[in-house]
Amino acid sequence: MKKVQIVILVAIAAAVAILISFMGNLSTYETIASARQKPGKTVTIIAHLDNKLPIEYDPVKNPNFVSFHISDTLGNTAKVVYHFEKPYDLEKAERITLKGRMNGDVFEISRKDGILLKCPSKYKDDPNAAKKELTQN
Repeated sequence: MKKVQIVILVAIAAAVAILISFMGNLSTYETIASARQKPGKTVTIIAHLDNKLPIEYDPVKNPNFVSFHISDTLGNTAKVVYHFEKPYDLEKAERITLKGRMNGDVFEISRKDGILLKCPSKYKDDPNAAKKELTQN
């Protein structure tokens, strides 16, 4: 075989190895019910904060522990335990994307980047505010 063919084969093998390594990090969006059927497996859930139940956070007792409840679009609910400080404006979030594992009936997030909040837009109430903001810049 020529050197060029060997280099191409090595490059293809490296590309396949890289693609396979990325496939381990991919996760699909799950409902709370389907996440319960996959205990211990990392899943991603999109849900809403359940405002009927309180957020448990005591920075004096343990600043790296937050507990709250979520509900998905199908009406399923779960308790969430986040092992970091409480995210800013958690109470105002319209939608929460969580990446973690189900442990019984509790969804545990053990990575700091395991929670993403979708907060309400400041332009929601006033559609003309966006135009005004853009014209000032």
